[in-house]
Amino acid sequence: MGVEKGERKLKRELGLLDIFCIASGAMISSGLFVLPGIAYSKIGAGIIFSYAIASLLIIPAVFSKAELTTAMPKAGGTYFFIDRSMGPLMGTIGGFAAWFSLAFKSAFALVGIGIFSIILNESFNNPIITKSIAVLFCIIFALINIRGVKHTGKTQIAIVLGLLFLLVIYILLGNFYINIENFEGITSFSTFGIFSTAGLIFVSYGGLTKVCSVAEECKKPARNIPLGMFLSWGLITLLYLLVLIVTVGVMEPSQFTLADGSPNLTPISTGADNIPLFFGFGGIIMAIAAILAFVSTANAGLLAASRDPMAMGKDQLLPNAFTKMTKRGTPYFSILFTTGFMISVILFLDNENLVKTASTLKILLFLLITLSVIIMRESKIRNYRPRFKTPFYPLIQVSGVIGFIFLIIQMGIVPIFIVSCFLIFGFGWYWFYARDKIWREYTFLNLVERVTGEKSSGYLVDEELREILIERDNLEEARFEKIIKECEVLDLYKYMRPDKFAWIIAHKLSRNLDIDKDKLYKLLRKREKDSNVVIHPGIAIVTHMIKGRDKYGIILVRSKMGIFLADDTPPVHAFFIIVASPDEKSFYMHSLMWIIQISEETNFKKEWIKAKDVDELRKIILKAWKKRESF
Repeated sequence: MGVEKGERKLKRELGLLDIFCIASGAMISSGLFVLPGIAYSKIGAGIIFSYAIASLLIIPAVFSKAELTTAMPKAGGTYFFIDRSMGPLMGTIGGFAAWFSLAFKSAFALVGIGIFSIILNESFNNPIITKSIAVLFCIIFALINIRGVKHTGKTQIAIVLGLLFLLVIYILLGNFYINIENFEGITSFSTFGIFSTAGLIFVSYGGLTKVCSVAEECKKPARNIPLGMFLSWGLITLLYLLVLIVTVGVMEPSQFTLADGSPNLTPISTGADNIPLFFGFGGIIMAIAAILAFVSTANAGLLAASRDPMAMGKDQLLPNAFTKMTKRGTPYFSILFTTGFMISVILFLDNENLVKTASTLKILLFLLITLSVIIMRESKIRNYRPRFKTPFYPLIQVSGVIGFIFLIIQMGIVPIFIVSCFLIFGFGWYWFYARDKIWREYTFLNLVERVTGEKSSGYLVDEELREILIERDNLEEARFEKIIKECEVLDLYKYMRPDKFAWIIAHKLSRNLDIDKDKLYKLLRKREKDSNVVIHPGIAIVTHMIKGRDKYGIILVRSKMGIFLADDTPPVHAFFIIVASPDEKSFYMHSLMWIIQISEETNFKKEWIKAKDVDELRKIILKAWKKRESF
């Protein structure tokens, strides 16, 4: 008897340091090395307030993402949360917003690599060359991501730690040359100017929560994702503000504008050139730091962005091709498609439109995420059990919704137009492509049912969350281990006919599960005659689905003499008998896979026959099970 492996699963290979570096690397890039020049042209030294405000406005999204991720650690996290809380229509809009915003941000980071390459080699001062460099790096990162997330995480750690070291040096050396006069008039700018600029540079912090998209590939996601995000937010916010203070302090205001009147897109490198302790190499050193930052953002962005279309493909909101994976467990088609989209963005959009589009989509996304938490909480759905809960709920979420709406309004008519167009696009895609392909319950229906008192759902979302909880907490593994330790083990020393053997098993299972032993006997006899129950010479698995609910039973049997199930098969010494009701199908399938893996362990049959007693038989099973490879 065999079992299908089903679809390939993502591997859990990312630890706390990986999560911290992915989140940090996604933040330290254009927002620090390019956008300060654009922001300074609007409000001067007041950019320090704009960055601080943007940092505070991201807090509701961080709390909300942390809560949702610890409740539902799934690939394509942002899309999954919105879809399961507000339904496939809003899930489509949220999924596209998550995907495109990350792609736009990552594309901008790749363009930044081309911009800063000019400092290293002036012959690159050509738009075609800088864009070609960006495209080349995009292809390189695609290959790294296809190779496997483990390699992506390792690359990210090396890049981010090197980057942090260079920025700390910049802060320490620049601190000696700050000119206080450069901060005159810092409080003279309007509230509108500060908030509209905060909206512009909001994309700088948007990458912080992208690690939620790789929750399914994270070790201990309930701990590592919230902790990694909070550590990254605290450290990188402090780093942002200190670098900006040093940059504004060491640069003359005129240096923020180029000769042609355009903003200086390399302010940190210019600031480093003004610090004597760099001995004239400051600009080059910070250009290297900037390129490292852009590399980390693009690398992490492509990793996370490619998971959103994969999750949407699984839910049939996109073609099934987006779910295809390599043998290493990476979604290669999704990565390649995202790479192609990013290359198109690099070639055909200018920097300012890239920033505005990415920031607007991020704000829309975080607005939907904070609403998702409110819906999940207020629906009182039974299996919504986050390991981390937002403090001061619902104050944090309500303030976040108000703040995000206010931010979009403050940014002007263009962002509102972008949001409107995106909502129309998402609605159109769902209506014409996905509407007839899927029907899925969502939590908002439970909320409506709770408010109106009229039944509008079948609690399928609650059942899906239960399955997620089981996977998240390894409940099935703990249950399997407990069952093996407590289940009945028969040790047969004499030869026994198959019919008598089946009667004994039926009698014991019927007593434990409260089912009719005569019917069970007939089912077992019929199943025994199937030669496929012998999965290896001397080892057999006899299984059957039975009627009822909450019924699961397993019996382990060792026959030293062996039992002949058929004339053309060798005697069977190890039997695994499993019966389960339909509602136990998930655990039944896991058990079946684990037992097959156990039976494939080297020397299992030999050890099974030689075991001294029942306790040793259990130990052999548990030892082989814990050594198994992840399926």
